[in-house]
Amino acid sequence: MGQAFCVCSRSVIVVQEKRYLLIDKLGEGGFSYVDLVEGLHDGHFYALKRIVCHDKESKHAALSEAHAHQLFQHPNVLTLVGTREMDKATTCEVWLLLPYHQKGTLWDELERLRDRGSVMEEEHISQILHGICSGLKAIHDCGYAHRDMKPTNVLLTNDDKPVIMDLGSMGKAKIEVNGSREAMAIQDWAAERCTISYRAPELFSVENHCIIDEKADIWSLGCVLYAMMFLEGPFDAIFQKGDSVALAVQNPIVIPNSCRYSRYLQDLLTSMMVVNGADRPAVAQILSMLDRWLMSSNNPMA
Repeated sequence: MGQAFCVCSRSVIVVQEKRYLLIDKLGEGGFSYVDLVEGLHDGHFYALKRIVCHDKESKHAALSEAHAHQLFQHPNVLTLVGTREMDKATTCEVWLLLPYHQKGTLWDELERLRDRGSVMEEEHISQILHGICSGLKAIHDCGYAHRDMKPTNVLLTNDDKPVIMDLGSMGKAKIEVNGSREAMAIQDWAAERCTISYRAPELFSVENHCIIDEKADIWSLGCVLYAMMFLEGPFDAIFQKGDSVALAVQNPIVIPNSCRYSRYLQDLLTSMMVVNGADRPAVAQILSMLDRWLMSSNNPMA
């Protein structure tokens, strides 16, 4: 189905009748590879995500990820430029052509700050969080939840606008659990698809009869906020030491005594990281709080 041929010792691939020059490899995951490509029709750079599918289930998941991107036309959610299926002898690849942002992810930015011995200023944190919340609200308003919010899944544009990416774990926001079999299935899915150190408490030990909703994203968003404040996630060190993250998330979040940020930001963080999901604010409430704070910080008379 696909075409590849050599132009000046570099491969050219075709997606939806447009040709792209393969420039470099950007990274790889368990079953996916991301390459930097240049559009020969426009000279723009793009990221080509190639998802390797070994069976019908994995192919369905890859096509669902492509469909998820097509649901949104929002500046804070990564758009899909094009897609293509590549059938091979024993496997199939689903290609997702996506915008490329040279600055990388929010995590890359946090690592740069850490290397310089610097920190992120409070207003900058609030502005980035506001953009993430705007994108997340678009997802929630459509009845979906992201399910894997973390700093590596937030891209930054050259002007530091956050863009939510990696919609592979996205699904319907409300999951009704009826019985132990369903609870175990969701728990196993979460263990596979939701990053452990950013996973909400309700996804570690799923109750037999409950409703899991988009408030799980709010917990993960709180972990992202914590990472911006302290340059690492609240449970990263626990995971790296091999201690139990599942046990740690059952306790209230502890803000270091050395915290340099305002009570406002600390209170916002603790409100998002409440163990009981029903007590967490909705993303629209967080946006309202951020709007008020940003307005007052930009206007001393407000």
